[in-house]
Amino acid sequence: MEDEELWDFDSESLSFEKDRHVLYLEMMYQLLPAPYQGQEINRLTLAYFVISGLDIFGALDRIDKEAVINWVLSLQAHPKNDRTFENGQFYGFHGSRSSQFQSNNNGAARLNGSHLASTYCALAILKTVGYDLSQIDSEVLLKSMKTLQQPNGCFMPIHTGGETDLRFVFCAAAICSMLKNWTGMDCEKAKEFIRNCQSYDGGFGLIPGAESHGGATYCAVASLKLMGFLGEDLLSEKASSNVINVPLLLDWSLQKQAFEDGGFRGRANKPTDTCYAFWVGGTLRILQADKFINEEALRGFLLTCQSKYGGFSKFPRLFPDIYHSYYGFCAFSMLREPGLNPLCVELGISAIAAIGL
Repeated sequence: MEDEELWDFDSESLSFEKDRHVLYLEMMYQLLPAPYQGQEINRLTLAYFVISGLDIFGALDRIDKEAVINWVLSLQAHPKNDRTFENGQFYGFHGSRSSQFQSNNNGAARLNGSHLASTYCALAILKTVGYDLSQIDSEVLLKSMKTLQQPNGCFMPIHTGGETDLRFVFCAAAICSMLKNWTGMDCEKAKEFIRNCQSYDGGFGLIPGAESHGGATYCAVASLKLMGFLGEDLLSEKASSNVINVPLLLDWSLQKQAFEDGGFRGRANKPTDTCYAFWVGGTLRILQADKFINEEALRGFLLTCQSKYGGFSKFPRLFPDIYHSYYGFCAFSMLREPGLNPLCVELGISAIAAIGL
């Protein structure tokens, strides 16, 4: 009975509150609330959610683009000389000032902490605000990025070590795509790593043998799309000739939409969550299979996660956060909500920004 009351809502009485969402993003642009202090090291990622979110709403006039460009560019790491360049460091973008000026216990400066995910977010922001990426020293960035690729085709996120999984294959592919230069990675090796991550059930784990996960599946499929390994007619009878098992992937992805409330879950037997409307829904869009989504049910679920203050929460009736808000906005863009800019799903930015208009 309690479960019935929890999901008892009339989706037709709810509407997408565009103006409140824009105000929410404006607030996040001006001043992040205190709970985000622990995420300071990821400030560039938070900025990506805010700025790309405003772009989806066609509201980039609310920000100072020149100030944003100067701030992002100030976070790029640069080699001091050729000798420094050859010591294995990655010259991408730092996530924040605190990661840019790290010190050890003796107070001495440590090696640069630029990160693949921060670099993806930096380039995405710059493209979104209309900066010409040809002005970036992409040769140094890409040459150093290639040293992060492992023998199995995966990537480390940072030159001093770290996890190696599909998230950073996606970051590398997106970086190369945005810079229009694929010298920063061995695409064939990356493709083989991705293929090895497809599980028996059709989804993808972060590493070979891991449990299938919505986020990992998006990273796999989006990376293959960006690298040009996915054909145009993925649902045809020739789908079996693709580099991955598309029919099995399609089956897994569609099973992630819950019958109970219409939302998407990221793994089997997990609760539905706002962000998977993008991770799994976006995967289906890339596969050209989003026509099989129950859009009315998904919209109804997402509206229960919409906050009266603007933004979206992970689950219904919780406070919003910037991460789930951004992917909620992306989901409504894919649902063709009036007044929202269309999305380049495989890059995670607006289609306008991806084209470079």
